[in-house]
Amino acid sequence: MKKLILLATGGTIASVAGENGLTPGISGAELLEKVNLPGVEITCRDVFALDSSNVQPEEWRVLAAAAFRAAQEADGVVITHGTDTMAYSAAALSFMLHGLRVPVVFTGSQLPMGHLLSDAPVNLAEAVETARTAPPGVYITFNHKIIRGCRAVKMRTTSFDAFDSINEAPAGYLDSEGAHYRTVPMREPMGQPELLDQLEPRVFLLKLMPGTTPEIFDWIASSGIRGVVLEAFGLGGLHYIRRNLVDKLRMLGDKGIITLVTTQCLYEKTNFDLYQVGRNVLSGNVFSGKDMTGEAAVAKLMWVLGDPEKRMHLLGENVCGEISL
Repeated sequence: MKKLILLATGGTIASVAGENGLTPGISGAELLEKVNLPGVEITCRDVFALDSSNVQPEEWRVLAAAAFRAAQEADGVVITHGTDTMAYSAAALSFMLHGLRVPVVFTGSQLPMGHLLSDAPVNLAEAVETARTAPPGVYITFNHKIIRGCRAVKMRTTSFDAFDSINEAPAGYLDSEGAHYRTVPMREPMGQPELLDQLEPRVFLLKLMPGTTPEIFDWIASSGIRGVVLEAFGLGGLHYIRRNLVDKLRMLGDKGIITLVTTQCLYEKTNFDLYQVGRNVLSGNVFSGKDMTGEAAVAKLMWVLGDPEKRMHLLGENVCGEISL
């Protein structure tokens, strides 16, 4: 019999109706009482009870430490979490939990566990099955999909089919016969298990629009921000006539601020080699995010800047499957 540990963090799955709307109010043990889960032994630990909009880098560190301890004690770990920032948390733990020997599986729901039509019972049961059978790594299991933690994006606000795997096929799926996994090797880091939880939260996400004012970059330079994820146009374009963003980006680099450039397009990658403006920018402290999701780019930049002497060389390399090989 597999031994699993459930880490509860709040979210819609654990919410109850209050005077001001839904609020987390159900423990991990109470969640398990609602689901029939034969064949596994599950221990529950309540890590915190928050709407996921309030889960920030400080909570990522708390959760990563709890997951790291649980991974040393059990055959698999399940994390119940709100859906709104689940993809960020899953991406962050993908970088922070090095050398995992067991699966760590996030799940949640679009409706509370107590709702008549809730998707919570199925999602929790399928997350337990994933934690029982999956290769080592961090995953999100939701609506019959198993998605690598650094590839997940929340695509829909209310539909049960809330998450998709971006720029990579799902790691697996679940049906009436159980869990099924891709035959492609899961590219998780090797080495001994290690908690690499140093983070630099002073990272800013900037989405360009036509006419973005260059003065935004002056504010960034004076604000104490240490890194920027820049969502550029298409393959990595940014305007340089009338409002010259290229020079401002160089200015950030000269001040030691790291910029990771991604694309506003949901699918496929950035490629600075195609256009002259891109070639002029990609130097110094400006890096290509390649085909990373926005969530993975933010989490990775915080993680890299948490220990830049040891991790800066990893910014453009694949660490846990966040970049296609």
